[in-house]
Amino acid sequence: MKKTFGIEVDCAACALKCEEAIKKVEGVYGCNINFMMQKMTIEADDVDSVMKSVLKAAKRVEPDFEIED
Repeated sequence: MKKTFGIEVDCAACALKCEEAIKKVEGVYGCNINFMMQKMTIEADDVDSVMKSVLKAAKRVEPDFEIED
């Protein structure tokens, strides 16, 4: 299942680092961050169950990273 979220990230380099970190989260099959659109697409069996880990992984790389509801 794929789900798209609005995000807040400061720069393209940070977005790439966050994307790479999120792809390593257990249960996540794919992640794509579009810095210009401030959108993130997550692919996982149960997206909602991995979102806490996704946010934690992204914040380890970029403390200002936010996911909008």
